[in-house]
Order: sequence, then C-alpha cells, then structure tokens
Amino acid sequence: MSTTDAVTFWDGVYAARPTPMDPRPNVRLVETVADLSTGDVLDLGCGNGGDALWLVRQGWHVTAVDISAVAIERLTEHARALGLDDRVAAAQHDLRESFPPGRFDLITAHYLHTPYDLDRSTVLRAAAHALRPGGRLLVVDHGSTAPWSWNQDPDARYPTPQEVAAGIDLDPASWVIERADAPRRIATGPGGRIAEVTDHVLLIRRAA
Repeated sequence: MSTTDAVTFWDGVYAARPTPMDPRPNVRLVETVADLSTGDVLDLGCGNGGDALWLVRQGWHVTAVDISAVAIERLTEHARALGLDDRVAAAQHDLRESFPPGRFDLITAHYLHTPYDLDRSTVLRAAAHALRPGGRLLVVDHGSTAPWSWNQDPDARYPTPQEVAAGIDLDPASWVIERADAPRRIATGPGGRIAEVTDHVLLIRRAA
C-alpha cells in the first residue's frame, strides 16, 4: 500500500470524528510519566494530541508526529490556541519511510496499529536507539477490541508485551524492561460509550 493510501485512510478516520475541544491524555501515559523528570519527548502517532498537550503542560518539550495531516493540523491549532506552540513541534511523518531525528528522554507509542504495512519492530528499535541514556520507551498497545475501534476484525490478535519486546530484540545489557503487563480499565469512547478494555504495556529504559 502506498503512503497516499495510508494518509487518505487515517485522514478519513480523524475527519469522521468531531474535533475534541480538550483531548485527554492516555491513562497509561499519565501513570508512567508522573514520577519522571521532564525533558524532550517524542510522541509517535500523536492522534488527537491529548498526550502531547498534557506532556507540555507538565513541562516537557514535545515532538509529535502522525501520518494524518488532519491530526497534525488539529494538534497545531490546539497548541496555538493554548499558547503552547513554542514547546510543541508537530509534523506529518510516515514511519514506514523514516524515523524523526533527535535524541529524547521519553518516546511514547500509544496504539500504533494500522491496517497498512508497518514494520513496528524496526520502528520501535529505532525509537529505543533514539533514547538518551536513562531515557524510556513506552509502548501501549490494544489488548482487546473496543466497540468503537476502527478494527472490528473478530480474528484480530494483539501481540503480548513480551512478544513486542522479543521483536524489538534489544541488548539486555543496554536496555532494561521495567514493565510488561496487560492491565484492564474502563474506557470511554466517542459519544460517551463505555467499555472494559485491556492494554498491553511495555516500558523499556536505556541504561545510563
């Protein structure tokens, strides 16, 4: 599938949803970042921008990327309206072709699933190598299908955190797995719909 196809698909996904006036951060991000020192963070697949805006408010400097121009435009407008645009660099980016430049203290990848070809292991391995010493990579994947998900395939299988870690294949002497579990939570989707969902959480720290 071409980049154009993927961009068109994800632009359509976001355009079909109302623009959130105050996009909320992901629960697993908030609980993970609460005790970390602030620094430079890369948000892979920033979507509606809830994570990026929350991180900026906590004192982080954010680079946010997404394949969807609609998502990037919305985040840029939100940051400008809130007077936060000097600390949010949002850009359209296709991770199938290249990885954003820079070195980071935190890299997050929340629900980086797509119906298009994406070598996630390669992307996440590049993310791990883009960490500064002591930096962390947080990967949060779907562990179940929410009623409002774009993917309603009943045969969908979501890799466990351990399988994701094995696929990234990092040297344990240089990268340490700090968390690999599958917690459940009650989530609220579009239109206020509520459902219990499972998250697959993987947190990796680059050794100092």
